[in-house]
This record gives sequence, structure tokens and C-alpha cells, in this order.
Amino acid sequence: MPAFSLEPSQTARCAQLRTLAAERLRPLAEKGEPGHVNRPLIAELGRLGLLERLFSSGALDLCLMRESLAYACTEAETALALQGLGAHPVHAHGTPAQRDRWLPAVSEGSAVAAFALSEPGAGSDAAALGLRAERDPDSAADSPAQPVAVPDGVSRWRLTGEKCWISNAPEADFYTVFARTTPGAGARGVTAFLVPADRPGLTGGALDMLSPHPIGTLAFDAVPVSADDVLGEVDRGFRVAMGTLNLFRPSVGAFAVGMAQAALEATLTHTAQRDAFGGKLRDLQSVAHTVAEMALRTDAARLMVYAAATAYDEGAPDVPKRAAMAKLLATETAQYVVDTAVQLHGARALQRGHLLEHLYREVRAPRIYEGASEVQRGIIAKELYANPEVR
Repeated sequence: MPAFSLEPSQTARCAQLRTLAAERLRPLAEKGEPGHVNRPLIAELGRLGLLERLFSSGALDLCLMRESLAYACTEAETALALQGLGAHPVHAHGTPAQRDRWLPAVSEGSAVAAFALSEPGAGSDAAALGLRAERDPDSAADSPAQPVAVPDGVSRWRLTGEKCWISNAPEADFYTVFARTTPGAGARGVTAFLVPADRPGLTGGALDMLSPHPIGTLAFDAVPVSADDVLGEVDRGFRVAMGTLNLFRPSVGAFAVGMAQAALEATLTHTAQRDAFGGKLRDLQSVAHTVAEMALRTDAARLMVYAAATAYDEGAPDVPKRAAMAKLLATETAQYVVDTAVQLHGARALQRGHLLEHLYREVRAPRIYEGASEVQRGIIAKELYANPEVR
């Protein structure tokens, strides 16, 4: 990949987003109730045109949006990202009817989306999904050429099982759900379905998590779905999931870079002003070198994120590897930078309401979701051995 630098227009747009996040989004985020969908915040993201850009721009623009929002308002960043993650399969693989029904509402912020992949026994190993999509024995339509109405008509499948650790559950308006349609087929037997939240048999519960946005469980008790609800092709849903993750993994890295940058700048200000041992904290070589290391790692992670996003936009053959590398390096870097920033600030950083106290809580989860760091290393190694020509 070539050396990377932003165009002046991109730099200006990022600055504008930081300002919008601080002035218009953060006040709404502060009024939200932890553990619940902040619909006014999502609606404002829609009014600002940011949600529509999820479907009209590329991976690099998504990364720039997420990094800029994360710097000033992590709640706004997460709300935007979850709308994109839940609705991207509809945008990329949905039928015209599915897209017309849901994408305008997602773009304006009036419908909340969710991506339902993880299960109690299938988190990192997404190919081990246990949610069953069983043929309805009473189905009057036995092929996609004869779709039936749902839920008033007779469905083609019934979904039975559980999903767990689903962001925006149980408050989303619809879910992109991945279920097993062919037993014993591994990744080749999974189908993606668009399931509205009001389908009979679908219930959910909230989990008490270290997270400002809702995370919950979903229970499927013979939930009816038909060919009209399939996203993509039957038994090809794993490609839908991995295609979505290949797009969003670099942008998880961008989220992490935004948090790291905020922590770094807070540390620069603090160490330049804080009196210690007859001078300023920055005058201590150990402190100055630590801050330099924080900056070095943050910039390296940013460049890898931008390179991965550019590779995605250009259709490069090594996108899975680059996406995994970007997500891995950036999230691990952000954990280091935020933790180090807390250490250099001392006890004040752990006070409720302090920027770093907030970032310290926020920075941990990205190392787990959308594939834990260990999973990313596995993806990288697999790609290296499988595709030596693109090392």
C-alpha cells in the first residue's frame, strides 16, 4: 500500500465532525439513560446526515467518521456504528423491498438496527451457530419462487434458539439474524435473515454490562420467517456476516484511534501543566518518553486503519488480513494509551465524570467484539499461509 495522507477536504471534514460531536451530540448523549437506546441521539445523527453516509460512502469515510466522533463523543460514535453494522447487510444483500422498507428509516434515525450473530455457545467461533432455522412442515411454499406472507401467512422456516451479547437488543426495531439452515455444514449452512422485532415468538432481555448502550439476549420460539426475509442466499449467510465484518473491523480500529487520540491530548495538556519535583511533569524524562510512545503507537495504528480501509475501497485481495490487523493493532494500542494516560494523571483520572474514567470503561470492549484479539491473530495467520502471494 502507498504512504497515506488525508486530503485537505477530509481533514476539514474531520474537524467539523469533532465540533458537531462536541456541540450537538454530546449534550444528547449526556441526557441518555445508560443501558438503553438513545433515540434522540440517533435521530440527531440522522438530521446531520451521518447515518445516510453509512450507505453512500466507502470504508475510509466510515473510519474518518468513527474516529472523529469517538474523539469527542463515544456514545454518538457507537450509536452510528451499530446502525451501520445492523443495516449494512440489508444495504449490501437485501431485496429492493427490504431496502425500501428499512434503509430510509435507518438513515433518518427513526428505526434502530442490530446485528445478531453471537450466541451463548458461539461467540468467537461464528461458524458454530446453534440458532436453528427449521423448515415449517405446514409450509405451503417450499421454494423461494413461492414466497409467503409473514407473520399472517405460513412461513417457510421457524427460528428456534438464542442470541446473546447483541448490541441494541432487546430495543432494536429489526435484527440481522444468522441462523443454521443446514445442520452439520459449518459455515456453509448458515443463512442471514432480516427479522422485525415484532415477529411472534421473538423476545429479549437486557444484560447488565459495562457499556453505555444496550446489550441483551434474544430468544426465538419458533419465530416465522420466509424467503422474503432472507438476506443474500440460503446457506450463504456466513459470507454476509464476514463481508460486513471486513468492512466494520477497520472502523472499530478507527473508534479505538479516536479514543487514543483524546487520551493522548489530555495527557499532553496535563503533563505540561502539572507541577512536580520542581518543574513540570513533562520535564521528567520517563514521562516524556512515555508520552512519545503513546503518540508513536497511536499514529501507527491510525495509518494501519487507513490502509485497511483504503484496501477495502479498492477491492484488494488481502482485505480480511488487513482488516484483522487494523482492528487488532488499534484496539490493543488504545488500551495501552488510555491505561497509560490514567497512570500519568493519577487518582484524578478515576473520578466519575473525568474523560479518562469514561474512556477507561469504553476502551475495553473493542478488544472483544467483532472478533476478539486472539481471533484476529488467527485470521491473520490463516490468510498468510493460505495466500502467500499477497503477504
